[in-house]
Amino acid sequence: MAKGISILMYHQIGDFSPMKDHRSTYCHFRRFTAQMALLKILRYRVISLDEALWSLKRGHAPHRTVVLTFDDGYLNFSQYAFPVLKRYGFPAIVYLLSGLIGQKAQWFAADGRPCPPLLGREEILRLSREGVDFGSHGINHIRLAETDDRRLREEIFGSKEALEALLGREIRHFCYPYGSYDLRAVAAVREAGYISATTCVRGAACPGEDPFQLPRKAISYGDSLIGFLWKLELKNRRKRPAL
Repeated sequence: MAKGISILMYHQIGDFSPMKDHRSTYCHFRRFTAQMALLKILRYRVISLDEALWSLKRGHAPHRTVVLTFDDGYLNFSQYAFPVLKRYGFPAIVYLLSGLIGQKAQWFAADGRPCPPLLGREEILRLSREGVDFGSHGINHIRLAETDDRRLREEIFGSKEALEALLGREIRHFCYPYGSYDLRAVAAVREAGYISATTCVRGAACPGEDPFQLPRKAISYGDSLIGFLWKLELKNRRKRPAL
């Protein structure tokens, strides 16, 4: 029986020391490499977000199907994740912050953490030529559900325009920063011309999903291969109803 498409949510991939806090925004590169190898060995289908949307729209959500998403556009995606993806021929989408390209993840400072560097223009263009897909994560990584209408629309519409100018192609997918969104954000994303938006709501994506409220499965620093497989196979029920 089909259990839905697993849209996996990653943030940073790199060489990290053991940690207790904020583990959801880190994945050690050795574990990431092992996770991708497991997908290959167990013959999971790793597909693009566009292909997943096409399948869901037609009422299909084949089990053992995975989409790989990476939030924020960290420089370490290029250093650690992309070589592994390229080795296995896996597609992926990276959600960029149009106002912070080539800068640092400034919001880490609020937690007293070092601010990691984000992808720069030339590296984004190189990855795009190599087949990496890019979506929008807004302009400045703010909580959309907590901002006013004017700034909400600026983040959603303005980031799309800026990224399309950079990449020379349509930006079709959006990701809500912090997983913060409301009905205003959903409506604005649709109006701006995106065809999907991903959330931080846990669960598998099934036919009938609102494409602007897609659930994902977060992969974090502490996930062993057993935990990774558990999320793929069993963590399918949506943890929060759609708006």
